[in-house]
Amino acid sequence: MPGPPVVFLCSPRAGGNSDTAGLAFAEGLARSGLQAQVIALREHAVAPCRGCGACAGAAHRCPLDTGGDAARTLFAALDAAPLAAFAAPIYFYHVPALFKALIDRAQRRYEIRAAAGEAGRALPARPAYPLLVAGRPQGERLFEGALLTLKYFLWPFGFVPAEPVLVRGLDAPGDLAGNVAALAGFAAAGEAAGR
Repeated sequence: MPGPPVVFLCSPRAGGNSDTAGLAFAEGLARSGLQAQVIALREHAVAPCRGCGACAGAAHRCPLDTGGDAARTLFAALDAAPLAAFAAPIYFYHVPALFKALIDRAQRRYEIRAAAGEAGRALPARPAYPLLVAGRPQGERLFEGALLTLKYFLWPFGFVPAEPVLVRGLDAPGDLAGNVAALAGFAAAGEAAGR
């Protein structure tokens, strides 16, 4: 059954600039008539992948999929969403550890889709919006690693990265809230996504 669009807030810090970006995107979606499910990753326990290889077996089983682990629930929200957005700060030219833990847990989903062959490649493409906020004001390849990882993380779910919204030089809490143009850009991206 189809669910709502989903906006993931991927920062370990509540109320920071990337949270502000994700919430602005969700507000833009609401202006277009779509109510998003907003998920703060920091409120969910996701064990990091151990590289055990169990998911490559015929049953594609992950021993970490237990009652106390949220990866399966979070992936179910992605499965049901017509579109998704991921709002994250940039830490050392990449996404924060809690988001990377969820990304690594998608290895099981990658194995499932790869094993399906051509049938697995026929998933309908849905858009996913990277919303990335960097404290560094410069760096030619500042977002490159995160964007490349997101592209391959999204593939097993049938998502295709949409045009990212990238801002830099916003480090202190409240910097984005005080930048009218940048904030409006995130909201406008959400509104356009909902059309």
